[in-house]
Amino acid sequence: MATPRVPLPLLPPHTPGRAAVTCEYRCGDACFHDVPNTSGNAYLGDVIGEMISRRTALRAGAVVALAVGAGGGAAAAEERSAPRGLNFPPVAPNTLDAVVVPEGYEQAVVIRWGDPIFPGAPEFDFDQQTAQAQERQFGYNCDFAALLPLDHLGLTNLLVTNHEYTSETFMFRGYDAANPTEEQVRVAWAAHGLSVVRVARDRSTGALKPGFSRYNRRITARTPFEVRGPAAGSDLLRTTADPTGRRVLGTLNNCAGGVTPWGTILSGEENFNQYFANAETRADPRLTRYGVVGGATTRRWERFDDRFDLAKEPNEVNRFGWVVEIDPTDPGSTPVKHTALGRFKHECANVRIAADGRVVAYSGDDERFEYLYKFVSNGRVRPGDSRAAKRHNSALLDDGTLYVARFTGDSPPAEIDGSGTLPSDGAFDGSGEWIPLTSGTTSYVPGMTVEEVCVFTRLAADTVHATTMDRPEDVQAHPRTGKVYCALSNNVDRGKPGKEGATEPNPRVNNRHGQVLELTERRDDPLATAFSWNLFLVCGDPESPDTYFAGFPKDQVSPISSPDNVAFDSSGNLWISTDSANALGINDGLYAVPVEGPSRGRLTLFLTVPRGAETCGPVITDRVVTVCVQHPGEVDGASADAPASHWPDGGASQPRPSVVAVWKPGRRQPGEIGG
Repeated sequence: MATPRVPLPLLPPHTPGRAAVTCEYRCGDACFHDVPNTSGNAYLGDVIGEMISRRTALRAGAVVALAVGAGGGAAAAEERSAPRGLNFPPVAPNTLDAVVVPEGYEQAVVIRWGDPIFPGAPEFDFDQQTAQAQERQFGYNCDFAALLPLDHLGLTNLLVTNHEYTSETFMFRGYDAANPTEEQVRVAWAAHGLSVVRVARDRSTGALKPGFSRYNRRITARTPFEVRGPAAGSDLLRTTADPTGRRVLGTLNNCAGGVTPWGTILSGEENFNQYFANAETRADPRLTRYGVVGGATTRRWERFDDRFDLAKEPNEVNRFGWVVEIDPTDPGSTPVKHTALGRFKHECANVRIAADGRVVAYSGDDERFEYLYKFVSNGRVRPGDSRAAKRHNSALLDDGTLYVARFTGDSPPAEIDGSGTLPSDGAFDGSGEWIPLTSGTTSYVPGMTVEEVCVFTRLAADTVHATTMDRPEDVQAHPRTGKVYCALSNNVDRGKPGKEGATEPNPRVNNRHGQVLELTERRDDPLATAFSWNLFLVCGDPESPDTYFAGFPKDQVSPISSPDNVAFDSSGNLWISTDSANALGINDGLYAVPVEGPSRGRLTLFLTVPRGAETCGPVITDRVVTVCVQHPGEVDGASADAPASHWPDGGASQPRPSVVAVWKPGRRQPGEIGG
């Protein structure tokens, strides 16, 4: 079935993209500040591009002819049947204040901000919030999510959810941003972190219902964490409260993450810089490289805890920006911060196992002109799910080699003109290499110790001339082919005066809609240090000439902007959630696309979230699909005093970030998801 072309709706006049109020609370107005990366790394494709232009010209005709032929075959196949796992009618782009799902599917909220997750916890009262209550309730702004089965049928699961950030203007009526109360600040501390909640599938309706259990847990901005890896105990991590440099209170701005093969959760600390005040008192360019600038913070936490004041605790900021690990099945365990995986604005950390048993973890640094990383352990996985096996496998993330990616295009630089026009060989593609930064106790970065590389990983990547990318977000390896897919969200600064222009992996200036990268490591071996790559999707309005959908006919795909999270279903299809699709004038959504076969590139919209919301943390199973609906109603001019959304409770209620489940009632047919 072809996806119908629906005219994109018009919204009231405003700057397209993420709302300014979201930028303020989510990332500390990162896009309104100077780009932290001023390294000026030359793009390697420009350096050697002229050397390969002759070869490219010779093969261009044959490649373009092949691409045209493949497109015709895909269109013909599309008339016959939908790809396996994607037999659902597409949702039309919209701007509704609702979650919209395909015809024939049902949906229900699983859990909302403030819902109690412990016996005796109070019911949520928007106008009577307390920190004590919030510590026992589901947190705010859910992002990454995972469903960990507790039985072989998947009827009971542990739902593990990140709580990325707080939007105080939307959390409290009459909020005075210049003078928050101490209780409001403490509520925000408690609303950050993660939640672990037992959920059960209702056999009669298909819905997921939360319940109390011994596994339920809240991790907040004040939960003790253990620091491990090469930087643990470093002078760079020592503070007045922790002279050992091995114990940190809390986790902040947890964005995406991943489930390890041993059943734990990895969560990435992203825009941690915005929580630390008075950087202007510290003459340290390393702070600027991480976007730690200025005086007072937006939330004013520094008024109530000295650790957020860099004038008093200069090292506290170095204790955030890590990949953290929790064991949902052991609520008494101490979460870990893994310094061997580097410190930057982690969108995620997703793990696969190499053939020899070593662990490979991928992670993107979610900011304009930042980098893509890979970690390979020195040790090997121990099978089993015992606590001893989990401890062994977790420790693998503390000893290994950290790499950063360098990309080279195979087209002449003159053909990458910033317009998004495909080069003469018919694809944005090329080769690349993983550049080592550290391995065990060895630093490969001149002038930097292992501890410094781990704590100031961005500076290390600058030094080895890694390739700057358009906001590397979630990264996932295909469960069968091993190909690696990375969402590159957008970069409106590319090509601006004084900024790097278009490169083959980032081929558009003023890139508002992003792209999806497909990376194939040599011999399909995750231990390899060489790879080939191509842009699988170049996102935007399919009617625009600067978009590309793996060669699939563009009149049969859905519009998409700002890919953020990626996941795979059991058939190997890629699912993509978006952040800032309103750059196209539409609500954010969840999309599905085959990466193989005649329908490769056939992108179809599965659901949309309410106005002002972002689609986060998709979980795709054969029985149910879940998404986190983050910051519903978060549009400029709105607040708790003037809400722009009343989702999910309707009426005159305040919007509440929530997890939503979607399923197909009745007996699932072949090719249907969520049945």
